[in-house]
Amino acid sequence: MTIWLLAIIVFFSSIINGYAEYQDIPENILKLTAPAEFKIIFETTKGEFEVQIEKKFSPLAVDRLYQLVQSDYFTNVIFYRCVPNFVVQFGTLNELLDSAWSKHIILDEPVKLSNDTGTISFARAGKNTRGTQLFINLKNNSRLDTVSYGETLGFPAFGKVTKGMDIVYKLFMEYGDEPRLKLDGVTKDVEQFIKSKYPKLDYIKRAYIKK
Repeated sequence: MTIWLLAIIVFFSSIINGYAEYQDIPENILKLTAPAEFKIIFETTKGEFEVQIEKKFSPLAVDRLYQLVQSDYFTNVIFYRCVPNFVVQFGTLNELLDSAWSKHIILDEPVKLSNDTGTISFARAGKNTRGTQLFINLKNNSRLDTVSYGETLGFPAFGKVTKGMDIVYKLFMEYGDEPRLKLDGVTKDVEQFIKSKYPKLDYIKRAYIKK
């Protein structure tokens, strides 16, 4: 399975469709730095789950996730890839929003926390391509720790679902990997395509930092 293919499609979709100009992410958001540890509550169409984040495992990734949450990025975001006994993957499929974030890719970091059951990582498409798409491991996927992309190895996990993993397992998974695979060649209105073709997919209603 190629966990990075959708990241490539979304990354280039706006460019292909002539989005030469788009609003950038506000500087005050990009300057936000995350605390050493914090928890995020994800409210979904199936219920809530909680993720414990630890910056020591992947500082750049954690800063980015913190920025995404604080900018309300996770509003009606689709779980577009839900593969039983593998991963659930999510992130905006809005071309304009994703193209804005794509200007600010996260540099690669070494894997310090394994992709064990319940851990969260950024998807990527090669060297220095982590951006906005994330996945939660549904089982021990330690092989993802050492997947090779040239000189870059693995997907650095940096947090874990500590409450509500049962909710994650309840996400609609009967479509499996099909929504992502069917995106091959779809370069416009990606989000609308997914919504119309796969109406049973679950969503993140919102995400926020737990006080």
